[in-house]
Amino acid sequence: MTLTLPTPATPLRIGTRGSPLALAQAHETRDRLAAAFDLPQEAFEVVAIKTTGDNRKMIDADRPLKEIGGKGLFVREIEAALLTGGIDIAVHSMKDMPVVQPEGLLLDCYLPREDPRDAFVSPHVTRLPDLPAGAVVGTSSLRRRAQLLVRRPDLKVVEFRGNVQTRLRKLEDGVAVATFLAMAGLNRLGMAGVAQSAVATEDMLPAVAQGAIGIERRADDHRVAGMLEAIHDAPTARLLAAERAFLAALDGSCETPIGGLAEREGGTLRLRGEILRPDGSEQLSDEATAPVEDGAEMGRAMGAQLLARAGAGFFDFKA
Repeated sequence: MTLTLPTPATPLRIGTRGSPLALAQAHETRDRLAAAFDLPQEAFEVVAIKTTGDNRKMIDADRPLKEIGGKGLFVREIEAALLTGGIDIAVHSMKDMPVVQPEGLLLDCYLPREDPRDAFVSPHVTRLPDLPAGAVVGTSSLRRRAQLLVRRPDLKVVEFRGNVQTRLRKLEDGVAVATFLAMAGLNRLGMAGVAQSAVATEDMLPAVAQGAIGIERRADDHRVAGMLEAIHDAPTARLLAAERAFLAALDGSCETPIGGLAEREGGTLRLRGEILRPDGSEQLSDEATAPVEDGAEMGRAMGAQLLARAGAGFFDFKA
């Protein structure tokens, strides 16, 4: 099938949030598509969409995300624009995406994964173990909160939302002495030097799909499907198939502290996963290997096993 390619007069519209990181991810997507089809940047239009989660007048930045609607706050308007034809594709951080998409939308294109590790960020302390007793650490992530408290129950963890720049300002203002960001986001912003250190995955498993960019499209848009096929990274897709199947089996959301990471070793996938009580009082983990093509089934099985071990009410415990 011959693709009808976009032009400066009829550009492909790329939807995204308006944060610096979201725009950087949209620009990476644009640049990859432009290179794949030898098109000028003007053949693409990046459309920044203000989501409910980005509206400071409506959202209290100090309230936990789970109390104001969860991570769906950051994708609903973008997906609505995609469904109604206001944009042609939507670019997302995959760690923010639910495991099920709205009817009529598909998420089947991934860019090469960046560094999946967490970054330890502090103007005062070099490494996580060096934090003094009782230190205040800021994070909006239930996963990071629980992982911290497993290792350091003496720490005080406070709510710390906002984009990368906002969180760095909060550190400068003394709201906390340290926080965590994604190494992938810092790398994409050219800000890797902000991290005092990258946290080993043996110490803190990242969020499922952390470091990966996903591109969502309308299921019936065959032109876009053909274009996205040219930039789709199959190795990243295999890793995410295992991780997101693990998350789906746990019915994971922003209200459940879950970590998961798949890594390829030759023709084998190694998957590590964990679930935690929000207050860090209990942590359950598992590890498995399987042939690459069986990654999704391995993820589902691991999620089911951890859920069975946890029993009813594991995630209901209040921090």
